[in-house]
Amino acid sequence: MNKPNKVGITEVVLRDGSQSLLATRIKIEDMIPIASTLDKVGYWSIESWGGATYDACIRYLDEDPWERLRQFKKAMPNTRQQMLVRGQNLVGYKHYSNELVSKFINKSSENGIDVFRIFDALNDFQNIEFTIKEVKENGKHAQGTMAYTTSPVHTLQTWLDFAKKVEDSGADSFAIKDMAGLLRPYDAYQLVSALKEEISLPIHMQTHATTGMSTATNMKAIEAGIDNVDTSISSMSMTYGHTATESLVAIFEDSQSEIDLNMDLLGEVADYFKEIRENYSEFEGSMKGVDSSMLVKQVPGGMLSNLESQLKMQGHEDKLESIKSEIAKVRKDFGYPPLVTPASQIIGAQSMLNVVSGEDYSRLSNESIRLVQGKYGKLPGEISNILIDKVKDISIEEEAEEDLSELISQLSTLCKENEIEDISENEEHLLTYGLFPNIALRFFKNLLKK
Repeated sequence: MNKPNKVGITEVVLRDGSQSLLATRIKIEDMIPIASTLDKVGYWSIESWGGATYDACIRYLDEDPWERLRQFKKAMPNTRQQMLVRGQNLVGYKHYSNELVSKFINKSSENGIDVFRIFDALNDFQNIEFTIKEVKENGKHAQGTMAYTTSPVHTLQTWLDFAKKVEDSGADSFAIKDMAGLLRPYDAYQLVSALKEEISLPIHMQTHATTGMSTATNMKAIEAGIDNVDTSISSMSMTYGHTATESLVAIFEDSQSEIDLNMDLLGEVADYFKEIRENYSEFEGSMKGVDSSMLVKQVPGGMLSNLESQLKMQGHEDKLESIKSEIAKVRKDFGYPPLVTPASQIIGAQSMLNVVSGEDYSRLSNESIRLVQGKYGKLPGEISNILIDKVKDISIEEEAEEDLSELISQLSTLCKENEIEDISENEEHLLTYGLFPNIALRFFKNLLKK
């Protein structure tokens, strides 16, 4: 058995933990009071930003995501702040121009992000290469990331080849992102062992508890020599989320695989979030225990909780199981993309359309068409001939990749038309508009009232 040195922990309760369990609805006012305690625990990093948090801040919480980041950095000065960024998609749902990507990485670095976990939904390396370069130019830690999945077209060699590209790009570390809890313990041991042979970068891993394997998978990865794993505090762990931080610390106590965190402080953090979680119970998913069907259906925890929330709002909660089954079929038809943002949203929305309409692909979303047409990157496997035939003659007007000067002009005009203060020269507001033009105006109106 390989004996790794000290194993680092990335605490995800502020981002992926709350995203997976509570649909990213925890307000900053309920996070900051515990931040100084989190800062003293001894984590390698705290994932506090990115993923769906930017969207949720402006869509649901009326919070400025940039101010949220600044507050986190101020409250936790001794711990690396980490974010999840979707390569060329940043924190949105389409490809953005290199100029926008560059400005976003620069402002994120300036406001407090130390570690950027960079992935692409299709594992198309070209979609993360530029982002890695920009992170390095800002002097921050670039973590190139694979979105783990299983399918007839994904093999161990797939991941080794991808990892080598990440290493050659100059990244600082390599991460395994197992968003649906699909990585089985012994496969994790094999994967980490092979990666350790193939590349010299530190290896990190995130795995979800949805299928019930996360703790065992983390254990075997640690035995294989992994350098860092993601966990979430116990009161915000398991089901759609992640292995409990305290559980993993206890498992390796007094072993040669040392995880050195302050258990007393972890207890304080757990007690705090136990109370906070009760205030957000309306956003909890319905799953109890483990959903082993996800080994086939492959739906990520964050996708599941958000899907349930959407179905409740639309009065279709009775269709959840049918949609989960449909997702597996649609994913195969689309060439087995990993179910992670934005591919997961596209596949999920198309599955919902199929189930609600009662007919396969009678209606195709524009995003589904773009995915099949390769606008998001190269799909891993073969696409169904039915889909190819349906989209071959469809032409969708592409949204232009505006440069920053065009965005400034658009936002300035929008402000004037709506008789609000011209905020087009504020780079953070400009990025919010560039990323989410359809919901930015309402957010700006509410923000300017404060």
